[in-house]
Amino acid sequence: MYSHSTKIRVRYAETDQMGYMYYGNYAQYYEVGRVEMLRSLGMTYKSMEESGIMLPVLELHCKFIRPARYDEELTVTTTLKKIPGVRIFFEYELFNEQLELINMGSTTLVFVDMEKNKPTQPPADFIERLKKYFE
Repeated sequence: MYSHSTKIRVRYAETDQMGYMYYGNYAQYYEVGRVEMLRSLGMTYKSMEESGIMLPVLELHCKFIRPARYDEELTVTTTLKKIPGVRIFFEYELFNEQLELINMGSTTLVFVDMEKNKPTQPPADFIERLKKYFE
């Protein structure tokens, strides 16, 4: 299993009239969690795309527990519980400044060969970087 955390502050433009983060913005926070997790492994979306692989989202699940509020610094914890194949499954937990769990979610993405526009196996160097966390 591999887990990574990053912090994001809720910006005013992301909130509704009640000062709560608008529900549609949680998917963007999940993306930040994914991108920073990959970066922590020495990988980036950009490098994968340059090698001919893209990662579109296939599924998104989101459970709201408590609201995220304007100007709160949230911790987004992103977890991979198994080595990916053609699909990669990310789980997310968002915590407020009091370390209360406020949101849980998951996304399933698929590795796609950009030239063939077909699902493909993940890059070998990505799997190699992950292996030590799953032994």
